[in-house]
Amino acid sequence: MRRTPESETMGSGPNDGKKEAPEMDSYAEKLYMSDPLQEPIVRSAIELLALPPGSRGLDAGCGVGLQALLLAEAVGPHGHVTGLDISAELLTHAEQNARRAGMSERVSFREGDVRRLPFDDATFDWAWSASCVGYAPMEPVPLVRELARVVRPGGTVAILAWSSEQLLPGYPLLEARLDATAPGIAPFARGMRPDRHFVRALGWFQEIGLRNPTAHTLTGQAQAPLSEAMRKALEALLEMRWPGAESELSQEDRREYDRLCNPNSPDFILKLPDYYAFFTCSMFAGTVAR
Repeated sequence: MRRTPESETMGSGPNDGKKEAPEMDSYAEKLYMSDPLQEPIVRSAIELLALPPGSRGLDAGCGVGLQALLLAEAVGPHGHVTGLDISAELLTHAEQNARRAGMSERVSFREGDVRRLPFDDATFDWAWSASCVGYAPMEPVPLVRELARVVRPGGTVAILAWSSEQLLPGYPLLEARLDATAPGIAPFARGMRPDRHFVRALGWFQEIGLRNPTAHTLTGQAQAPLSEAMRKALEALLEMRWPGAESELSQEDRREYDRLCNPNSPDFILKLPDYYAFFTCSMFAGTVAR
């Protein structure tokens, strides 16, 4: 998704948490709206991790807490998940979600920065970070090392993030040009070391001594006819995917982008009777050395 939980709200950027409340509320709304796209992939990723029943874990960059609830489901009624985020506004949403789900005793939330986790060494059995650690425009290795610090020997560290998509079926050249803009390649940036790109995370895990690093790519898709929830999720995704890219496009491409991606356009791409899109998220996991 590129601009997501990722570089703006999930607890790692130096300016996180400094937005005015109405803008933060708007972003939280987009996180809710896009959840139908994300949840199946997150569930599959959590299933692959096979988290031990009754274990205690950390969701670093938890946002509005939706994934913390899924993690808590996975570890069962005797487990516990601590969600951490730098944004007090998002944590308010997270606490409300936990109460509504009847899981306040199994999930707790704490304000904090993923660069300096407010926990002792070996506090958790595992640590999870989706679209945050390794996906923000910051040096990733210290962040992964900080996750590993708070996980006991033999425990798991896992990071998950968006890695590719095809959202504009029939318009591959336009989508390729959008992806080549500065917003399109974020959180990777021109001039960044190639080994700091998210899909090179296996190297980060090896660098800090995590054992048995693994990579998994999970695929999500959407096809017409779209349910109302899926349509809203895709609208939110299209709005978040290429923010500000128009300034780097040719005049012709700007017109085409507006025609296809503006919900008020008669040619809005989600109106296609044969609309189909897919996207991938990649998860990297490793074990803390004993």
